[in-house]
Amino acid sequence: MKSKWYLFIMVLVLSTILVACGSDSEEASGDSGDSGETYTVATDNNFVPFEFMNEETGEMEGFDIDLIKAIAEEAGFNVEIESMKFDGVVAGMQSGRYDIGIAGMTITEERKETIDFSDPYYDAGLMLAVSADNEEIKSADDLTGKKVGTRSGTTSEAYIKENHPDAELITFPGIVEAYMDLEAGRLDAVMYDVPNVQYYVANDSEGLKTAGDILQGEQYGIAFPKDSELVEDVNEALQTLIDNGTYDDIYEKWFGERKYGTESSE
Repeated sequence: MKSKWYLFIMVLVLSTILVACGSDSEEASGDSGDSGETYTVATDNNFVPFEFMNEETGEMEGFDIDLIKAIAEEAGFNVEIESMKFDGVVAGMQSGRYDIGIAGMTITEERKETIDFSDPYYDAGLMLAVSADNEEIKSADDLTGKKVGTRSGTTSEAYIKENHPDAELITFPGIVEAYMDLEAGRLDAVMYDVPNVQYYVANDSEGLKTAGDILQGEQYGIAFPKDSELVEDVNEALQTLIDNGTYDDIYEKWFGERKYGTESSE
């Protein structure tokens, strides 16, 4: 009788162990299936409305942030966002320190020599901002002898040097400092990316206006270290988001009606 009870207890214990092992195995398998590779994404720390810090939440927000998260979800990988000055994004791609860079970065032939780009995801250009009462500067043709500010390391800096050598170029580590100097009367104009200029003038400025037409049509691309295997996956995911309307939703959240592919940057 005792031996029968002993056998029964042993069977019960073994059954419990097997069920527990099976549950652990299924749980581990589920976790593994839900997780993908995690890649670091370098982004600008202050390029409204593409990427900027929400002071209330302490989180990075903006068009680029929403877009790269949607791309990651579509492509099946995870991202960790790291914000820095724009120059650090470019350097981080060149050195391979970061896996992906998204920072309103203009695709240029010079940059393509040292880093790779995705397909273009935003059409942009350059624009002037001046004081609302400024009647002297109506276009870029009026910049001779004027103090013109922009952000260092951007295509607007290169554009001014190449096309307006008679202007007094003053560069800043961040574009907000340039706008503040313009508002304070220490600059005559600021030249920078169209969406940022328009957003700042409409939402954050004290007495500024835009001047002239859009200059030098350019396109933004997502950046990668040279020969990155992620380029193809990101391009496929980006195209899917454009085709299924997700890109439109993100665009309209930050800019209103979509103008992708019709507009004419850093």
